[in-house]
Amino acid sequence: MTDMKLTADQARRVAVAAQGFSQDRDKTVTMRQVRRVIDRLGQFQIDAVNVLARAHLMPLYSRLGPYDTALLTRAAEHAPRQLFEFWGHAASLIDVNLYPALQFRRQEAAHHAWGRVTTMLATRPQIIEEVAQAVAQHGPATARHLDLGEDKQRDHWGWNWSLAKTALEWLFWCGRVDVAGRTPQFERVYDLPERVIAAELLAACQPWSKVDAAEQAELAHQGHVELVRRAARALGVATSRCLADYFRTDRTRTRAAVDQLVAVGELIPVEVDTIREPTWLWHEVTVPRHASGTALISPFDSLVFERQRLARFFDTQYTIGLYTPRAQRTHGYYVYLFLLDGRFAARTDLKADRVDSVLRVQSAWLEQGCSNRRAAVVTELVSELRRMADWLRLTDITVADAGDLAHDLRLELARPRASA
Repeated sequence: MTDMKLTADQARRVAVAAQGFSQDRDKTVTMRQVRRVIDRLGQFQIDAVNVLARAHLMPLYSRLGPYDTALLTRAAEHAPRQLFEFWGHAASLIDVNLYPALQFRRQEAAHHAWGRVTTMLATRPQIIEEVAQAVAQHGPATARHLDLGEDKQRDHWGWNWSLAKTALEWLFWCGRVDVAGRTPQFERVYDLPERVIAAELLAACQPWSKVDAAEQAELAHQGHVELVRRAARALGVATSRCLADYFRTDRTRTRAAVDQLVAVGELIPVEVDTIREPTWLWHEVTVPRHASGTALISPFDSLVFERQRLARFFDTQYTIGLYTPRAQRTHGYYVYLFLLDGRFAARTDLKADRVDSVLRVQSAWLEQGCSNRRAAVVTELVSELRRMADWLRLTDITVADAGDLAHDLRLELARPRASA
């Protein structure tokens, strides 16, 4: 038990502050500021959908405002790298300093082989080595560059991978190749780890073939401790479920890591009045006196990773429409939550129409409990939509007749834009 208690409102303020949201988002963004966000969040989730802007580009925008995306490309693809691509919460750009902590995931890859890989390993294992040798000789390279000439299967809309692509993804999961970058078509470019990752980080990765089972278990435990540490710092206040979800770590191993961090004082047990399960506070946290942070939040932002946490801390029910059949969608296809002064005040389905240079607001809805702030929500959301359109170099904004904020947004957009 603990004597420390937080109200749901205090927990929400801690959560928003820990994620790095602030009111000041219009300063010139430099690599130093990008590095601070990387230090804070630990990862940016990647998703191929490009309806508005690719998912990994949005966390920096939401926290820093309009920025040159070349900064993120430089951090991820050029030495000295600040980020590397691997499996964190999902496919993610991850703080490169976590490369050694994720060694257990690479070493345990054999336990997570999927169907085509299992078949390939059993029937055509030589392909794995052929592709590894091809990367060594010709990398950096995409799967298309290393295509073995076979006809791809056409039995699945999203996973009709060539043998080379299947082998490369397996080698990537095992850590025998890494991702050097992405093409303009968003294809992974693969290369050998020693040509992607700094030598000192590779040297810190202990090959499990050189240690016994007990040492392997300890290395995996310490990897989990570091990932849970980073998750706790990024979340501010969290349950074991939230901490495990952040980097998708095993629940049992996560609890063991939590116990160690509690023992050394890095995690502090705390009671939150809306949560009926053990909850911990990151030891460096101070509870903000006021809520802050105004931004559009991507469906893949780390603030909204864990949906139960959203419901408990923010009283917000959220399901991404992307994976829902059209007839069952309530708010739209690719819906952004609108954070206003540290609370979710609206949600809107956005699309960048690059052909016509239009930011299309396909729906806009006021969140429950925000009716007394309706005017402020409309004003601030329009300001944010204009900031977003400028960043994406879109010259117009249109609002479809869907959602209870649509009419008000159109009226606000019709007003003359205040001069800077």
